Amino acid sequence: MNNNLFSNLLLWLSIIFLPKMVFSQSTDFTIQDVKFESQGVTLAGSILSPKNAFAAIVIVHGSDPVKREMEFAKRLAKEGIAVLTYDKRGVGESSGVYVGPSVGTNNIDTTNLYLLSQDANAAVNTFRTYLKDKKTPIGLVGFSQAGWIIPIAASKNPQIEFMVLFSCPTITTLEQLRFQFYTNGNNNFWANHTEADALEHTKNGPDKYQFVATDPKISLNTLSIPGLWLFGEKDIQIPVKLCIEELNTLKAQGKPFEYTLFSELGHNTAFGNITAPVDISVKWIKQKALNIKKSKASK
Repeated sequence: MNNNLFSNLLLWLSIIFLPKMVFSQSTDFTIQDVKFESQGVTLAGSILSPKNAFAAIVIVHGSDPVKREMEFAKRLAKEGIAVLTYDKRGVGESSGVYVGPSVGTNNIDTTNLYLLSQDANAAVNTFRTYLKDKKTPIGLVGFSQAGWIIPIAASKNPQIEFMVLFSCPTITTLEQLRFQFYTNGNNNFWANHTEADALEHTKNGPDKYQFVATDPKISLNTLSIPGLWLFGEKDIQIPVKLCIEELNTLKAQGKPFEYTLFSELGHNTAFGNITAPVDISVKWIKQKALNIKKSKASK
């Protein structure tokens, strides 16, 4: 074999057997795949790092068996927010068991919610080691079921400095199920029912399941970090007006919690064609991150 053929063969072999790259780059941010341990399982995710991140967030899932939220993460990374998003336990490249179904007692059992909060905290602790600026404020951003998970995680982890919650309940898991079974997926529910009717069923309706309920207010009462909730008025999975009432009670007690209500939206406040909820959350994160940095600098 002549030298040219031998050289070409070596080049071809090196391309074929080149190890899989886990690091990619766009003009706005880099993406690096990571793995980390949590409660005996290995979770797999991706870190999106802008050049000059002003804040960092870990994405917390809703109730479905969801892989990492890459499109949502890219949207935030383009705004200068570093993101860690990971496959839910038992989903995608993450080991462990996904506790389903999406609607049912196992999924929102207190044990499972606490387990998922530990996964979120393991992600936060891992993410902190990857941040170039260790003073970068880090928070949690989540959807739906995350309304129970994020407060638990934040109450256990002082590294979490803010939280953003899209269509997340502030009521108990039992109350949420009563409401969801009452609306029964009917998109025209609010055309035929009043708030008083929905409240009555949420508070006193029959229970399809019997289990120990999780109340997010127990954890929220222990928190002093800023929080932003984004609700859709047409939501048929959580009773938004009741959730807002609970938030207003917490706000009256001095909690730094805020919310925004979108009259034209339902439960999907984060991923739809209307970008206002995400746009508002980005501006809010920028302001809170600035306040947190100022507070740290003055100490």
